[in-house]
Amino acid sequence: MSGLCQGRVVVVTGAGRGIGRAHARAFAAEGASVVVNDVDGDAAAEVAEAVGEKAVANSSDVADWAGAKELIDTAIEHFGRLDVLVNNAGFLRDRMLVNLGEDEWDAVVRVHLKGHFAPLRHAADHWRAEAKAGRTPQARVINTSSGAGLLGSVGQGNYSAAKAGIAGLTVVAAAELARYGVTVNAIAPAARTRMTEGVFASMARPDEGFDAMAPENVSPLVVWLGSEESAHVTGRVFEVEGGKVSLAQAWRHGPAVDKGERWDPAELGPVVKELLERAPEPEPVYGAS
Repeated sequence: MSGLCQGRVVVVTGAGRGIGRAHARAFAAEGASVVVNDVDGDAAAEVAEAVGEKAVANSSDVADWAGAKELIDTAIEHFGRLDVLVNNAGFLRDRMLVNLGEDEWDAVVRVHLKGHFAPLRHAADHWRAEAKAGRTPQARVINTSSGAGLLGSVGQGNYSAAKAGIAGLTVVAAAELARYGVTVNAIAPAARTRMTEGVFASMARPDEGFDAMAPENVSPLVVWLGSEESAHVTGRVFEVEGGKVSLAQAWRHGPAVDKGERWDPAELGPVVKELLERAPEPEPVYGAS
């Protein structure tokens, strides 16, 4: 290993299993100290023990305001600093919209969206204080969005909305926190985890010995984004699948027609038709027929 993150202190949420566990191990392999967070305390402890003396387990609920602060405080109190926050925790409650219950909506939005905001908010408090004290950090936040958040996914209205919110939060946080030495990026990973095992069958390539859906494929980019080398990259969303890394294109201003005064509703049919003809077709929603 290169020691790319030697001496850095990293918090990884949802690190008891799957992609989060892979992140924790990959950061430790590159020299970082890691706070392994998972609401399943036994899973967090197991990963921390496997990582070794450079890891400590934490079972805070990241979507709870006090719990998120406790998580950030754990890194600072145990290791004396915080350099990287990887927001990864989440789960699914998939339903078609006509069957989606209020509790299923609230639970997914809470864990994914608030579960990103709350740790980010407390980490940002710490980094702002450090910057104001003349100790401007080389801090990094890596959020976890999804292809569902970028393009939508049939049967996942709650998850898609939360993950789209995370992408939006990422670009706002990148703009606001740059003055404090903090970069904020997001990934949209495709990998086989407990959340996706019903969606992704194994996509291993026996002839190459490469499992394209292994969670470990996602972590190298996250580790690089968490390193000091990535200081010039912020406000970006990367899609990661197997050996492929791509840069997602955000919403952009498209074709426009400006009348210079208020439109009459009856005039707008031909205007919208022209705009649609001038614009590229949108990417299809995942699962749409």
